[in-house]
Amino acid sequence: MAEIVIGIGTSHSPQLSIRAKDWDHLLKKDQTDPRLDYQGLLAKAKPGLAAELTTEKFHQRDEACLKAIKTLGEALQKANADVVVVFGDDQQEQFHDDNMPMFAIYHGKGLPVVKHNNLRPAAWKNAEEQGWADTAPEYETASDLANHLILSLTDAEFDIARCNKLRAEIGVGHAFSFLYRRILPGTKLPMVPVMVNTYYPPNQPTPKRCYAFGQAVRRAIESWKSDKRVALMASGGLSHVVIDEEIDAMCTSLFRELLTYMMEDPRNITFCIHLMFCAKNIERMGDHATNIAETVHYMVEGKPIAETRPKGDTTAFAKTALS
Repeated sequence: MAEIVIGIGTSHSPQLSIRAKDWDHLLKKDQTDPRLDYQGLLAKAKPGLAAELTTEKFHQRDEACLKAIKTLGEALQKANADVVVVFGDDQQEQFHDDNMPMFAIYHGKGLPVVKHNNLRPAAWKNAEEQGWADTAPEYETASDLANHLILSLTDAEFDIARCNKLRAEIGVGHAFSFLYRRILPGTKLPMVPVMVNTYYPPNQPTPKRCYAFGQAVRRAIESWKSDKRVALMASGGLSHVVIDEEIDAMCTSLFRELLTYMMEDPRNITFCIHLMFCAKNIERMGDHATNIAETVHYMVEGKPIAETRPKGDTTAFAKTALS
């Protein structure tokens, strides 16, 4: 039977591919992003934050990111896997609101990677692409494993969507191409992409469902009649926008702690990846709740919220519920 030999998790945030000297592109992006009240967030910044925004600090953090990416790549290389199953979010690259599955598995014969899709060009995207390794136009897949997962998960009463073609102008989503661009450049490791709807309501999977899904995936892999060594990789965004610094720090700390456990003992891989998805979805719940509140405010008032918003609920109902 197949054997799970390693599990890794990584953010695929653009900042991991953009060098410190070009981080000002991300500043300009946030300053002009209509979804953000940048000046309001800046006014709310903690005292002393300016001391963290120096060239020296940027380079230190950039080097730490490069070192972490290298560590993940070396661990994956050392595991000598024959195939990797990658769990990632599809940010409306393959699926849109006309067809948005909760879970989808790609089982096509080839995995196209498109470097320049020329969609919504921006300076920060150009800087990000400069940090990518050269990639082949297409990589191998493990369609036999993909088909086995689809059948096994269906037997486990998961309604799995499947596709054998990807949008030609996009190729495989950036959560998945990150393996070839940054984690393990030059590898030909075949992949099974598992796409998870982490963003778009109303059918995002709950943390409980993600946990059960991960358990079923493990059982399916371990029942696969093959001598292949299987790697697991979780590729997520963590936080793309400024929300709550304390929540960001908690998620990052948990991510690092779980990664340590996975590298120490492969038996922890499945459980830790479940927890990563749980933490990510809990964080996203806050994001979606904020988006819903802003939408309701706009519908009632006819204008967006201009001022910074308090984190707590000070209504009488909240006080009663908490007392």
